[in-house]
Amino acid sequence: MTRLRIRDAAPADNDLIAQWMIAMAWETEHKRLDPPTVHAGVAAGLADPAKARYFIAMREAETAGHETIAVPAGTLMLTREWSDWRNGEWWWIQSVYVAEEHRRQGVYDALHSHVAALAQATAGVIGLRLYVERGNASAQRTYRGQGMSDAGYDLFEQEFGRGAAGDGGAG
Repeated sequence: MTRLRIRDAAPADNDLIAQWMIAMAWETEHKRLDPPTVHAGVAAGLADPAKARYFIAMREAETAGHETIAVPAGTLMLTREWSDWRNGEWWWIQSVYVAEEHRRQGVYDALHSHVAALAQATAGVIGLRLYVERGNASAQRTYRGQGMSDAGYDLFEQEFGRGAAGDGGAG
């Protein structure tokens, strides 16, 4: 029997999350990120809940000897945005990655459901948001399947070059 368990990420997850973020940037945007910058960024997020909160999906399976083993299958990062229009917080889903061998097995659904339940149980949280690459139709279908809809905004940015060279991506 296999099941998914969602847990808060810990500092010990830094290397894995950074590795997944580098892979995600390459797979989705063909961007090569600077590994030391990504490692430092993940470490800063893990160390400061005001910056970010990471979750790890663990795939648990029972071995023939009835021992339970758990392997990391995916991650999701939350950040917060204050809305004066609604007098509440939007929780932004970012830095989503599911390891290739665990895709299309409900990992993102489990992460999303976990975060949505936390958001609904937290006073002052008014909803969830995320952004997705325009050409990533597969991800868009997944997010629509979770009840999300196109909010009708385009994303603009002005980068100041303080991050890694060539890093203009979503992460």
